[in-house]
Parts: sequence; structure tokens; C-alpha cells
Amino acid sequence: MLRMTANPTCEHNSVDWCPLPSQLDDPLGGNQLSRQQARIWGLVLEARKIPFQTIRKGFGWQISVPTEWTALASKELRLYQLENNNWPPSPLPPTELIDNRFSTLCVLIAIGLFHNLTLQDIHVFGHNSVAWTEIGRLQVGKVMIGEWWRVVTALTLHADGLHLMGNLMIGGFFISRLCRVLGAGLGWLLLLLSGIAGNVMNVLLQAPDHISVGASTAIFGAVGMLGAMSMVRYRHAQRLHKRWLIPLAGAIGLLAMLGVGGENTDLGAHLWGFLAGVLIGFVTEFFLNAFGRPGPAGNALLACIAVLTVTGAWIWAIAS
Repeated sequence: MLRMTANPTCEHNSVDWCPLPSQLDDPLGGNQLSRQQARIWGLVLEARKIPFQTIRKGFGWQISVPTEWTALASKELRLYQLENNNWPPSPLPPTELIDNRFSTLCVLIAIGLFHNLTLQDIHVFGHNSVAWTEIGRLQVGKVMIGEWWRVVTALTLHADGLHLMGNLMIGGFFISRLCRVLGAGLGWLLLLLSGIAGNVMNVLLQAPDHISVGASTAIFGAVGMLGAMSMVRYRHAQRLHKRWLIPLAGAIGLLAMLGVGGENTDLGAHLWGFLAGVLIGFVTEFFLNAFGRPGPAGNALLACIAVLTVTGAWIWAIAS
């Protein structure tokens, strides 16, 4: 049994062991430590080869050292606290989300309405009937001979209603999150850019007869962007626990779960869209750190650029 004293300021010849105060600068403030504090202090004392005893005291813990070691133990613990005063760093505040869910929902509805439009017999620019899928789908051979608009228009086409609903339901979650983080204008423009980049890579690597349609290339771009942006934003705060790669690892897991199934799944489009999103996400987060998010006017301008890009591609496709 260890002989303890209720007074943390022990006399050399009254006890063999002296409990260290929980607040080193306040010897009369008590000597009950939390479990984590007791563990850390024990590691510091052990590293400095200072003998100590750790015992349970009430709902906490108490560390005692031989009386002749008290001054040295207190000194070493103060030095440790001084060196680690601001460590670990405080976690970053969560990103303030922009409430633009209504505008994002309107765009998703517009995509669904456009799918229904492509099923109708419509006369445009003097054409008796526009074969939307035929002139807009991604067909590698035709893109290679100059029909560049297909890398854009293919993102707005879907094979059938089930394909459309799958993209709207799964993609809607990631797209909504991306737009709330970045702003609707910047979010949709970068989403479009990741889809175009993914399709361009698919054109460069697939056979000339390869054909694909769908927004999933851009959707996996959104997954890649969200993962990369989170990794960059929280890399310092998470380094202590070796978790700074978790956001990107989670995004890769989603790609593996959602992007490789189905007989007609275009794995190349999903993969390249995802990788394009990762690259865009890295660059975007660094720019946001330097300049901040665009304001309402900037987001409106970026949204117009995205709409004009898609509209211009379709006008070129119909007119050609």
C-alpha cells in the first residue's frame, strides 16, 4: 500500500511519494487527472527516466513521484506543456453551406424534362425530326473526325428512363452537396468540366466504335471533387491521426461500389470522370483558400457559362 498525503506540496522527510498536482502552476488545485492526461504524463516521466506511480483516485487518476524527484518531474512536465501548448491544432470549422437546393433541384428537373423532349418528334432549324441520340451521343470515331460537341451533349442524354432516374437519384445527392459547398454556378460549371474532361479521355483511349451516353461521367467527377477538396481542407487537422486520406479513400470506395456494376456500364467514363474531378477538386480548393468562393453575381455568371456551353453544343450538333 502506498502512503499518500492530501496535501500535494509534500515535505521531503514526511512522505516517500508525492502526488503531482493536476495544474502544475497551482499546487493546491487538486491532483486528480483524467485518464488521457495521466497516460501522457506517464509517458513524459518514463521518457525522462523519472520513477512514478499511477493509481486510481475516485473518478480520475493520480500520479505520484518520489519526493526527491518532485521538482524535476514538475519541470519536465511544464516543459512538455510549453512545447505542446497549441498541439493538436484545433479542428477547422465546418464549411458554411450555401442554401441553393431549390436551384439545384430545378436543374435536375430540367435534365429529366430534356430526356422527355428527346423522345418527341420535334422540328428544329428546318430538320423534319431531330435524332437527338444519334447526333448527341459520344461516338469516339465521330469525335475524332471533328464532331467535338458530342463530349458535351452526351452528358445530357440517357439510354432510358431507368438510366435517367438512377443518375438523378444517386447523382442528385453529390451534385447538391457540391453546389452547396461551392455555390450553384461554380458547382455546375466544374461538374460540366469534369464530365467533358472524362469524355475527352474516353475518346483518346477507346476504340473508334465505342459509344456512350449519360451524366454519370460528371457525377463521378462530383464524387472525386468532394473527396479531393475535403482531403486538402482537412489535411493539417487530420495528420495527427493519419486520417487525411480518408475523404479520398471514401470517394474511391464509392467509385468501386457504384461505378463498375451493370452489363452496359462504361467503366472508362466513370473512372476518367472521377480522376478529372479529383484533379479539379485539388486545384479548386487551393483557389478557394486563396480567393474565397464567388459571390452571387459571380455564381450567376458561371451558371450562364455552363448553360451557354451546353446550349451551344446542341445548337452546333443540330445545325451540322
